[in-house]
Amino acid sequence: MADTFPALLEARLRDALAKVVGDTPLPPDFAASVGPAQNAQFGDYQANAAMVLAKTLKANPRQIAAGIVEHFDAAGLCESPTIDGPGFVNFRLAADTLAARVRAMLADPEKLGVAPAAEPKTVVVDFSAPNVAKPMHVGHIRSTILGDCLARIARFLGHRVITDNHIGDWGTQFGMILWGWKHLLDEAALEKDPVGELLRLYREVNARQKEDEALRETCKAELVKLQNGDPENLAIWEKCVALSKRGLQRIYDLLDVRFDHWLGESYYNDRLAPLVEDLLARGIAEVSDGAVCVFFREIEALDGKPAIVRKSDGGFLYATTDLATIDHRVEEWGADAIWYVVGAPQQLHFDQIFAAAARRGITAELAFIPFGSILGKDKKMLRTRSGDTVQLADVLAEAVERARAIIEEKNPELDEAEKAEIARVIGIGSVKYAELSQYRMTDYVFDWDTMLSLKGNTAPYLINAYVRTRAIFRKLGGEFAGAETIALTEDAEKALALKLAQFAEAVPSVLNDFRPNALAAYLYELANTYHGFYEKCPILRAEGAARDTRLALCELTGRVLKKGLDLLGIATAERM
Repeated sequence: MADTFPALLEARLRDALAKVVGDTPLPPDFAASVGPAQNAQFGDYQANAAMVLAKTLKANPRQIAAGIVEHFDAAGLCESPTIDGPGFVNFRLAADTLAARVRAMLADPEKLGVAPAAEPKTVVVDFSAPNVAKPMHVGHIRSTILGDCLARIARFLGHRVITDNHIGDWGTQFGMILWGWKHLLDEAALEKDPVGELLRLYREVNARQKEDEALRETCKAELVKLQNGDPENLAIWEKCVALSKRGLQRIYDLLDVRFDHWLGESYYNDRLAPLVEDLLARGIAEVSDGAVCVFFREIEALDGKPAIVRKSDGGFLYATTDLATIDHRVEEWGADAIWYVVGAPQQLHFDQIFAAAARRGITAELAFIPFGSILGKDKKMLRTRSGDTVQLADVLAEAVERARAIIEEKNPELDEAEKAEIARVIGIGSVKYAELSQYRMTDYVFDWDTMLSLKGNTAPYLINAYVRTRAIFRKLGGEFAGAETIALTEDAEKALALKLAQFAEAVPSVLNDFRPNALAAYLYELANTYHGFYEKCPILRAEGAARDTRLALCELTGRVLKKGLDLLGIATAERM
């Protein structure tokens, strides 16, 4: 597929600038960049190179801009550039250029003009990572949905992506669960709701041991027996993990989230002691008050904040496991990059881990991708009325239920199976889009009425835009049959063609600072542009080239909306 329009314009801008500046050396950090025009009435794209270079060239920016316009080769790409304001150079793409790009995108149904990454990498994406024997709560929404979206986009761009659900399946909670299993287990409840029963055991034993020192020591002894390979405790633990995975998988199935691996903390248990010994032998770690620590005295932000890799009692910590996990991902999977999609409060932990990994010679790109919190309407952390953490399964069930109520009201004539499927698509899609349309560090308010609205920047609005594209072809009684001619004559046609072409710019931009909201914003703009086109340009009443062109634009809009939503992890429906 051809380069994006900014890339094509930038290449010609560089050629023009070379003639303008002559032998004058340019600043080392200068780039002849082109971006979307701030005001569409002046053009489609814009460059501020003249203003950036004014000081270097000791010239008025508008004079430099005039030189750029004089030497710019617009042939076969755009109209002659224009100058605006203090020295902006504006570019308006030629109608034939846009029409050619529409034809090329229609001929590329899989990638729709998006070029593969210049340097494909093996990327491990670590996300979701709930604890075994506990239900996923609303806090897992962000990690699970963000991580899945980033994995989808990286894979679409040609990277080799490995997704790993690093579940918490080895820790102090198991001492309590083991004792509870042996003394308090309700077999019927376990059969009906395994994760719920395991959570009840944990909570009850945890409450009891706070008042009973002897029970606390007994639970610790149960954990030690497990860690030492006691057959009975190991069998109970394995059953707990299996039951938990089964419950988690139901939620992942509903969310359409898949993992290549579920390598929990327990997988690395045998690697921890050798790793600590290696850290000591290489002088990377040292003993301090009986504990083994990695100090970062040369890093101002981490000075006095060591990573503890073995406690004074011989126990290992998350830092130890995470370092062993990095080793596995680099050695066994050949990871060039590892992305951790984890809440912002873990910033210090990952700063320490990444610094320790670098000291050990790890050269893979390690990226911490933090996110903010989900709030209730009171702007506080989202909780149930009783003050408990909201469970993710309950959120998803309510989303589907609310979507079903809207469908019953608006389209009661649909059959039951279709209502159920549309409710699932709209409900789950609304929860996902509410997350992905926000900048990931934003604390956002979870509001059912907003996220399920057919108006505004929501999943139902975007899915409905897709449905409108498909409705055109249902009225025609068939699928898109191709267009003999694509001739863009109306401003609304050109605006839609330009926005469609910008899909190739929007998708790669997501991985710049890991911002799925950039793709969400693009899709919202596309839907708005399509609705404007739909209102201004009759489609089925048009004839000849105009009809062919408009049908082609409808078809391509539907394809881009569907593909874009799929990259966000959101399904579409043919009707609403």
